[in-house]
Amino acid sequence: MQLIENQYQIQGLSVSDLCAAYGTPLYVYDTEVMLAKLKELKTAFKGVDLKLKYAAKALTNISVLKFFRQQGIGLDVVSIEEARLGLLAGFAADEILFTPNCVSLQEIEEAVELGVRINIDNISILEQFGHKFGNTVPCCIRLNPHIMAGGNHKIQVGHIDSKFGISILQLRHVLRVVKANNMKINGLHMHTGSDILDADVFLRGAQILFEAAEDFQDLEFMDFGSGFKVAYKEGDITTNLADLGAKLRQAFQDFCKKYGRDLELWFEPGKFLVSESGTFFVQTNVIKQTPASLFVGVNSGMNHLIRPMFYDSYHQIVNVSNPTGASRVYAIVGYICETDTFGWDRKLTEVREGDILAIRNAGAYGFMMASNYNSRLRPAEVLIHQGKAYLIRERETLEDLLKNQILVELPSEAAIFE
Repeated sequence: MQLIENQYQIQGLSVSDLCAAYGTPLYVYDTEVMLAKLKELKTAFKGVDLKLKYAAKALTNISVLKFFRQQGIGLDVVSIEEARLGLLAGFAADEILFTPNCVSLQEIEEAVELGVRINIDNISILEQFGHKFGNTVPCCIRLNPHIMAGGNHKIQVGHIDSKFGISILQLRHVLRVVKANNMKINGLHMHTGSDILDADVFLRGAQILFEAAEDFQDLEFMDFGSGFKVAYKEGDITTNLADLGAKLRQAFQDFCKKYGRDLELWFEPGKFLVSESGTFFVQTNVIKQTPASLFVGVNSGMNHLIRPMFYDSYHQIVNVSNPTGASRVYAIVGYICETDTFGWDRKLTEVREGDILAIRNAGAYGFMMASNYNSRLRPAEVLIHQGKAYLIRERETLEDLLKNQILVELPSEAAIFE
């Protein structure tokens, strides 16, 4: 989103016109930003056999999945439903990596039937999988490297108390299970968390995977997850991909030489590719002055964007209707019957009732974590590509809310006590 001649635009389209055409609240995604982030990753890891798998959970709209398929990258999915959506979007089964957590063997078996690649993150399922499939279906193993990394404790997934992955301390047990069932392990995987700044975090994890790989002779790839930090504020420090790429590329090439053949290097970027592409537009309902605060109450809430309340995440907020107004300090809040604050003590150009506010960095885990709390309807989604707007999800209606509900005629109270 750019300010051009006092008008906010996305790929040359007026934000005000978009909001007028599609209404608010409204999620809008910019494919030019997605392409720029994709290019940044490919440039950083040039020189190795890089395979990118878009982490679908960040933004699973099928039109977005199709867009990434057109860019020649694969897909990382965490549920059988995401796997099926990936196939519907046109991904080949072997382009999809299925990395669920705490699911039953039945869901794993469904994924095997679909033909997608399997990634297993606990010994119980590894044993059951080995007993059933032996060496007829290869699988990847997700290891927990016991590294504390990530911007919030809720997105730190590689530490010793995490439910994700098989502890590296259990590697000997893993090897016994693999040997007893004559299993074919074609990949090793790790993911330590999100918003990681330090290249050394990736390098420490990589070294752990390299050492573990010495016990697996049939590897085709090594998957380092993702977690690259994106910018939420002006001047935010982000992951230095050029530095990380140079260091990890060299370490990976040295490992492959020692291993005896070149392997594929995989990453699973999700938030990195779509977060900055997304803007969430809301309209101001009321301006409310209290003895302590000046509130801007908007026509949305944590039912549409829960990240500020759930992760304490910061999202830049801009008044797109009054770009040249005088600045004031506001608290921007939602219409949910809970404390649902988008931002405290934010300096915005003067906000008037009816003004449109833009909440930036809303492309990842925005709509995907939306709900119908307070029986509110979920918003529409629009994709901007090559200067044209495409509606990729209609705004919900009351009929959508009632679709799966069943109205049961219960006996009256009098009838119960007769």
